[in-house]
Amino acid sequence: MNKEQQDTVNNETQQEDIENANNTGEEKEAEPVKKKSARKTKVSKEIELQEKIDELNDKYLRLYSEFDNYRKRTIKEKIDLSKMASAEVISDLLPVMDDFERAIKSTEDSDDCDAFKEGINLIFNKLKGVLEKKGLKPIEAIGKEFDTDFHEGIAYIPAPSEDLIGKIVDETEKGYMLNDKVIRFSKVVIGQ
Repeated sequence: MNKEQQDTVNNETQQEDIENANNTGEEKEAEPVKKKSARKTKVSKEIELQEKIDELNDKYLRLYSEFDNYRKRTIKEKIDLSKMASAEVISDLLPVMDDFERAIKSTEDSDDCDAFKEGINLIFNKLKGVLEKKGLKPIEAIGKEFDTDFHEGIAYIPAPSEDLIGKIVDETEKGYMLNDKVIRFSKVVIGQ
């Protein structure tokens, strides 16, 4: 290799070294910029996520509060509805009570038992009619098969006839259903 070629190679090597040195400096400068922008991106994502969490938390608290208010309101409405239903039944029973008061006053002035019995029967039928309009029905028991869904057995006695074995022979307390739901079981005596 001659001197000119060697100088050319040296110059090229020096230029490459200078370029490499320049590139390394730029890369070193670029790395902190990349790290800074990565940190800024990470921080902005964290801020966005925190804002989203705060927003969802606020929504949750509002929904919880709305549901709690709804629950309280429905409980109050149920209580009010129950009170109004009771008031309706009682207002329908007031005329029957008035009739009882009149019957009691009439016994003070009269010795006629037949008129008193007739008055009591009329009042009883009036009361029965009011309760039937409200959905009350008596449970049929005597002569029927014993059914635990409607009857409460309180005693066994010898059956008066063969066809009454296992059936109800007496009823000590009448049972009732309100709108097809048992509200009081019939207390019955069963034949053996």
